Amino acid sequence: MNGAGQGLTAGRGAAPGVPGQVGVSAAPPDGNVLREFLDGIVLLLRGIGMWVRSPRLMALGALPALVSFALLAGAYVALIEWIDDVVGVLTPFADGWDEGWRTTAHVVVGTAVLAGGLLCAVLLFTALTLAIGDPCYEAISRRVEQRYGGVPGEVEVPWYRSLGRSVRDALRLVIASVVTGVLLFAAGFLPFVGQTVVPVIGAVIGGWYLAVELTGVPFERRGMYLRARRRLLRRRRPLVLGFGVAVFVLFLVPLGAVLVTPAAVAGAALLSRRVLGQPTRDTDVPPGAAPRTVTPARTYGEVPRGDGNIPHR
Repeated sequence: MNGAGQGLTAGRGAAPGVPGQVGVSAAPPDGNVLREFLDGIVLLLRGIGMWVRSPRLMALGALPALVSFALLAGAYVALIEWIDDVVGVLTPFADGWDEGWRTTAHVVVGTAVLAGGLLCAVLLFTALTLAIGDPCYEAISRRVEQRYGGVPGEVEVPWYRSLGRSVRDALRLVIASVVTGVLLFAAGFLPFVGQTVVPVIGAVIGGWYLAVELTGVPFERRGMYLRARRRLLRRRRPLVLGFGVAVFVLFLVPLGAVLVTPAAVAGAALLSRRVLGQPTRDTDVPPGAAPRTVTPARTYGEVPRGDGNIPHR
């Protein structure tokens, strides 16, 4: 059974007591890693195209991003202001070194701290912005889904339950990103590697976390949460990384995060549909046709079971 025909359960990623979906389609990987990666970038570009064509809704979506940007930019500027003190606290071992070596150690540590802080700021920005602007981004994501056939058996979750779970998922991702940032900080001390390879690894890891965070709304609409979401996204890792790394790089551009966030939300809806084997182009949806995946919502309290594609554990 291929493409849209492969049934996947939400597994234990479905929220307890919240109806999930069984048999959600998962499209098979393309097989060409480079093409998958480039397709992920194209999905973001299509999201930007939607932003251009719907400026009113996208401008509304930029307001939460602007608030988050102001808060985190202030915190990062403070880090830059106090970087000498931070470096002094982190490098007591270099106090007795010759001035040249001591300066080198301070520069390396300072660069690693600023790079790690930037990575955490980008990931915190996404979590904070999605929490502040949840209604705006829900509307943007829903509009994209409706354009390409909607979501069959959509799970309606009360906003307070959705917000609580979103915050918990965001905290889990932020904690994971902080741990990653600490490891990258340590790797930043390595000569040459710390200044060349580590930033690339940081962009890849940051891109992955951004993609997982941004796809939260469309997956939640299908009754699937963090565990199931990561499991399905891993099956299309090059596609997901292409999208996530492109978002990460644009977020590093001054004010890029404010302008790109609404478009990234639209692109994440397309990414979710692509991963789940659902239509992502107008030509994929015949006039008057029902959405490709037909799945009844689960009843409250029913425990989902695996179907052989995703083991139930």
